[in-house]
Amino acid sequence: MDWPKYYLEEIIPFNLKHFSTKQGDFPVDQKVKSLSSLSAVYYGKKGEGGSSKNCYGRNGSPTYISVPIGTIVKEEGGIVADLSQHGLLYTAAYGGAGGKGNRFFLSNENRAPMTATPGEKGQERVVQLELQTVAHAGLVGFPNAGKSSLLRAISNARPVVAAYPFTTLNPHVGIVKYRDHEQVAVADIPGLIPGAHLNRGLGISFLRHIERCRVLLYVLDMSLPNPCEQLQQLSFELEQYKPHLSCRPHAIVANKMDLPNTWKNLKALRSHVHQRVIPISALTGDNTEELILHLRQLYDSHAQSSSNSRLLPRKT
Repeated sequence: MDWPKYYLEEIIPFNLKHFSTKQGDFPVDQKVKSLSSLSAVYYGKKGEGGSSKNCYGRNGSPTYISVPIGTIVKEEGGIVADLSQHGLLYTAAYGGAGGKGNRFFLSNENRAPMTATPGEKGQERVVQLELQTVAHAGLVGFPNAGKSSLLRAISNARPVVAAYPFTTLNPHVGIVKYRDHEQVAVADIPGLIPGAHLNRGLGISFLRHIERCRVLLYVLDMSLPNPCEQLQQLSFELEQYKPHLSCRPHAIVANKMDLPNTWKNLKALRSHVHQRVIPISALTGDNTEELILHLRQLYDSHAQSSSNSRLLPRKT
């Protein structure tokens, strides 16, 4: 089977898939964007039977099932493979062995054997596939904070936008393109609610997507009072899910600055936080250029630090 990794674009319809396979490999393929095209059952070929004239049977040929980057293979609730890079290959089940030819039965007593064995059946296995969004940056916020509108404003993605909470039920990934042809994948993660780390509002599945992002963009609704509390609550949910997750490279995006009283809230927010706060309006597109440039800085800084860590000598 084929497994792809990064650069998922547009819509990921769902993230879980159960299926059984007899003889199959999962290869990662970055051209595959979701698990929606997979069937519930895959059958490989049996081994061919042996025959006369010293002919052994051919082993069953591989069955390849391409999967997107970020696919996790589970069996009985446990993770058996994490396919997070393009080109990785995981063997889910082994094919049938070819049968033995008549030469196998050659002996001093039987110099011209006529016996051969049939090919064997392949291994049968039931696994669960789970797709975790793989993106460079993730938009983190409460429902109706304007994350989908922001993704539409800065990328090529076109998620559904509506004036009610929980419009986004599955992650959307868009690509931000720069003049030097660099591309940064940004994921619109469905809105978290208080208690998300306890799986309220499907919070655990959403937090899993956030865990895969290198950079976080906290999107705050500046039309609501006490935006600092929004930031604190979001950080709390991430920390409860996984320690230090909220401390990844991040920026604070003050959204909906086109609405009344938002500048007053922005001033109060800046007085309580030391991080950079970028005021924008995803609806009108105001100041999104500053966010795009700052996103690139975060992306380049993370890429440089990752490169340096790989060059460090190992301790002996």
